Amino acid sequence: MEEYITSSAKETKDLAKKLAKKYKQGVIALSGELGAGKTTFVQGFAEGLGIKEKIISPTFVLIRQHQIPDTKKTLFHIDLYRLDNKEAIKNLGVEDFFSDLVLIEWAEKGLDLLPKNTILINFEKIDANKRLIRVESPLS
Repeated sequence: MEEYITSSAKETKDLAKKLAKKYKQGVIALSGELGAGKTTFVQGFAEGLGIKEKIISPTFVLIRQHQIPDTKKTLFHIDLYRLDNKEAIKNLGVEDFFSDLVLIEWAEKGLDLLPKNTILINFEKIDANKRLIRVESPLS
């Protein structure tokens, strides 16, 4: 497990950019309370992949996709916040995207539906600006 403390949204994005160089394929499960920095992390991660378009939370549309420049891969940004049961998550068909790069916010709602090689990143608020970010890999 790796642990990081960030003190601003910029630091969270910078960490995500660094991790984007390491994790270029697979499923990354993001968990943590509301406002803990999950979407900010995805924004930095996308920047690290070279994605220029604005990254916003897919809370209401559930899935957004972004072409990763200079590749045939797609970044799928999924948000499970509004889904209240595992059947709804299964019906979303998230497993159809596992061959690309997938970042899932509120992943704790469906961890047992994710592949065993999923990277888990947990966000914990320390105070108004500080975050403890734990990277565990992979799920067992």
